[in-house]
Amino acid sequence: MEKTVTGTNVQVGDKMFSLIEELYPICRSITGEGVRKTLNILKKQFPLEVYEVPSGTEVFDWTVPKEWNINDAWIKDTKGNKIIDFQDSNLHVLNYSIPVDRKVTLDELKEHLHTLPEQPDLIPYRTSYYNERWGFCMKHATLESLDEGEYHAFIDSSLEEGSLTYGELYIEGETEEEILISCHVCHPSLCNDNLSGISVATQLAKDLLAGENRYSYRLLFIPGTIGSITWLSQNEEKLRNIKHGLVLSCVGDEGHVHWKKTRKENSEVDRAVARVLEESNDAFELLDFSPYGYDERQFSSPGIRLEVGCFMRSPWGTFPEYHTSADNLDFVHPESLEDSFNKISSVLQLLEDNRTYKNLNPKCEPQLGRRGLYSKTGGQSQQAVDHMAVLWVLNLSDGSNSLLDISERSNIPFNAIRVAADALKEVNLLKEM
Repeated sequence: MEKTVTGTNVQVGDKMFSLIEELYPICRSITGEGVRKTLNILKKQFPLEVYEVPSGTEVFDWTVPKEWNINDAWIKDTKGNKIIDFQDSNLHVLNYSIPVDRKVTLDELKEHLHTLPEQPDLIPYRTSYYNERWGFCMKHATLESLDEGEYHAFIDSSLEEGSLTYGELYIEGETEEEILISCHVCHPSLCNDNLSGISVATQLAKDLLAGENRYSYRLLFIPGTIGSITWLSQNEEKLRNIKHGLVLSCVGDEGHVHWKKTRKENSEVDRAVARVLEESNDAFELLDFSPYGYDERQFSSPGIRLEVGCFMRSPWGTFPEYHTSADNLDFVHPESLEDSFNKISSVLQLLEDNRTYKNLNPKCEPQLGRRGLYSKTGGQSQQAVDHMAVLWVLNLSDGSNSLLDISERSNIPFNAIRVAADALKEVNLLKEM
C-alpha cells in the first residue's frame, strides 16, 4: 500500500507513516519482547535509553507484573483446519493469555472467545493483564459459522518472572524546567491507538535534538497505566522540574484535534494548546479534565499533580475502529500525522517563546518613530496589526503578564505579539523578567 502527502513538508508525514508500517506487525503488551523490539527500532532513530524494572517491584499501590511473551496460537477444527491463526493477526489472542493446549467442545470454547456482534467482520482487541486466563478473539461472523464438534485450542505463551521495559529520552535545554511528552507502547497491531503517538513522538524527539531549546525535554515511551505508575514511582525526585506535559494518543486518523485539559484546566499548556488551535482556523474541541483516559490521569493524580493533558484527534472509544482490527494501516494517514506533528510543534514553540517582560519606559507611550519602530508598524492594514501588537505589549508588560496573556487579552496572534516584543527588546524598551 502506498500513501503520499501533498503540499509542503512532504517527507515528515511519510516518514512517520513508514515507522508505523515497520512497527505494525509486532505483538506488544505491557511487558515482553514486543516492547523491546519496538524500543530497539526507535533506538535507531534517536538515542533512546531503555530501562528494565523487575517483576514484583512495588510501584506505589501496584506491583510490576510477570512478563508475558507469545510465540504462536491457533484453533483447529475436527479436520485440522485452522479457524483462526495468531500469525494472521496478533489480535486473535487475548493479550496476556496463559498457555493452553487442549481439545474442547464448541460450548466450552465459546467461554474463551471474544467477538463483536455489532461489528461481525472485525476482530476485537482484548486483554487480561491481572487475571490469569486463556482466550481468543475472532470475527463474530466466524463464530457463527462454527459447527458442533471438538476443537483444538493452542496458545504457546509464557507468563514468568521478568521485567517491565520502557524507553526514555532526556534532552537538556537552557533551563532545568522540563516539558514532558509521553506515549504508550503496549498495544499490538493497532495503528491509531497508538503507533501514531509513537511515530509523532519520535519525530518530535529528532526535531528537538536538532534544535536549541530553552526548556529541557523528557520523552517517555511506556506501557499504558502500569508504565506511567512505574516511571513515576521510580523518578519522584525529577517531578519538581516538570512544568508542562502532553500525552500523545490517537493522532493519525482523519478526525479533528481534541485536547483533554490538565487537572488544573487553565494551566499554561492548556492555554498554549487552545491558542494554537484557535489560530489554526481548523476544527478542534477542548475537553474537560476527567480521571479516566490515558496516562494523563496518572500524571494528574492528587499526589503527583503534574500539569499534563492529552493531545488526540478522535478520542478513545469514539470511533468504530477503536480497539479492533480496523485500526490498521488504512485508518491512519500521513496528512493527519503531519498535521498533529505541526500543531504539537507549534504548542512547544509557543511555550518556548512565552516570556514575561517589563516596560522600561512605562510613563506614557514612548516615541516609536525615533526608535525606528513606527515606520515599520504604522500605515497599511497588516502593519497596523503589528502596531497594535506593539502598543499592547508596551501597555501590558508590567512584569506580571506573559506574552500569552497579552495575546489572549488583545486577541492578536501570539506570533505577532512575540515579534513585537522582540522588536521592543532590541531598542531597550523591554526587559525580560
